Amino acid sequence: MRDARDVLKSPVISEKSVGLVEENKYTFWVDPAANKIEIKAAVEKMFKVTVIEIRTLSVKGKMKRVGKYQGKTSDRKKAIATLKAGDKIENFAGL
Repeated sequence: MRDARDVLKSPVISEKSVGLVEENKYTFWVDPAANKIEIKAAVEKMFKVTVIEIRTLSVKGKMKRVGKYQGKTSDRKKAIATLKAGDKIENFAGL
């Protein structure tokens, strides 16, 4: 099994993800090759919480353009971890 820091890249900070924190759901950018078992183990190890459910989704990169130059942002993978009632991750927005 890989190290937890290799699986979890960073938290997703957006209006929707911050709203999900009230429902005890936390959103992370994760390694695209990581599976749900590795993600669950990484969240439990790093934050010392109990994870009930992991949902994952792949986010396709978008075409971007600056002047005459075109490029594409990277494809990424997002995971939403639902924690046991009573558990929470402190300073989630400050990670």
